[in-house]
Amino acid sequence: MKNIGFLSFGHWTPSPQSGTRSASDVLLQSIDLAVAAEELGADGAYYRVHHFARQLASPFPLLSAVGARTSRIEIGTGVIDMRYENPFYMAEDAGSADLISGGRLQLGISRGSPEQVVDGWRYFGYAPAEGESDADMARRHSEVFLQLLEGRGFAQPSPRPMFPNPPGLLRLEPHSEGLRERIWWGAATTPTAVWAAQQGMNLQSSTLVFDESGKPFHEQQADQIRAYRAAWQEAGHTRTPRVSVSRSIFAITDDRDRMYFGGQGQDSDQFGRIDSTRAVFGRSYAAEPDRLIEELRADTAIAEADTLLLTVPNQLGVDYNAHVIENILKHVAPALGWR
Repeated sequence: MKNIGFLSFGHWTPSPQSGTRSASDVLLQSIDLAVAAEELGADGAYYRVHHFARQLASPFPLLSAVGARTSRIEIGTGVIDMRYENPFYMAEDAGSADLISGGRLQLGISRGSPEQVVDGWRYFGYAPAEGESDADMARRHSEVFLQLLEGRGFAQPSPRPMFPNPPGLLRLEPHSEGLRERIWWGAATTPTAVWAAQQGMNLQSSTLVFDESGKPFHEQQADQIRAYRAAWQEAGHTRTPRVSVSRSIFAITDDRDRMYFGGQGQDSDQFGRIDSTRAVFGRSYAAEPDRLIEELRADTAIAEADTLLLTVPNQLGVDYNAHVIENILKHVAPALGWR
C-alpha cells in the first residue's frame, strides 16, 4: 500500500496556450486541484517552492488555504529552500498552517535547487557564516527550525509583559504538537539522506540524484533509501520514518492523453550537470495502463518508498490534472498493490 499524492511546480506564463496565465491562476487552481484530488481519494497535495520565478513561491498562505478547504488530504511542500528562510518566522507560519489544517502538514525542506538568480538568498538578507557554504547555511537554518518545532521554551520573558505569561521561558506561538515528526528532507545524495535520518526527518528522495555509482536512476535512488533507513535505525529513533519519491506518470486512456503524452514516455534516464556535478534525472512514464503497470513494477525506488508523488502538468488546468490523478488511482494503483 502506498500514499499517492500530487506534486505541482506551479508554473504560469502569459501564453494563450497556458491554463495558468498569472500567479492568481496558479494559486487558485492549486487550491482547487487539492480539493479535487481529495474527492478522488488521493492522499496528498504537495507544492514546489521556487524564488524569482513564475512559479509557486511563498508556501504558507497556499498551504493554509488548502487546509481550510479540505478535511483529509495531506498538505505539503517539495521542497522549501532553507537558504532563504528565517527559521523563527517559519516556525510560526508552519504552526499556524498546521493548526488550520488539523495537523495535516507534511513539510519538505532542503538546500534547494539551481536558482534563477545568482545567490538569491543574499537578497533575502542571508549569507553563510565564515567557513560555511550555502548548503551548510541551509542545514544550520534547518536545525534551528527543528529545535523550535519541539516547543521548548528558550526566550526570557519580560518582567513587564503586555499580557500575562505562562511560567518559565517562552516558546514561539502558535505551537502545533506533532509537526516536528512531519518534516521531510529533500536529498539528492546518499550523505544528505543519511544526515536527514540522523536528524529524525522523513525523506523526500529528489526528482534527480547526483550520480554516485553509474547505476540507473531508480537503483541509485533505492540505494539511497536503504542507506537512509539503515542510518535511521542506527540513530535509535523509535518511530517508523516515511519516504517519498516523485515521478511523472501518465496513463493514456483517451485522445487527450494521447495528444499530450502519446510520445512522451522515456525508455532511459537523462543525464546533466548541476553545479559542475554529474546528475541523473529519472525517466518519465507514459503508456496505456497495461504497459505502464509492467514498467512501474521494475522501478525499485517506488517499491522502496511508502509515498509516491505524481508530478502534474499544472498548466493544463484543474480538470485535466484531476483526470491524470484519477487515471493512476483507478487504472494503475490497484494492479500494483498500491490500493
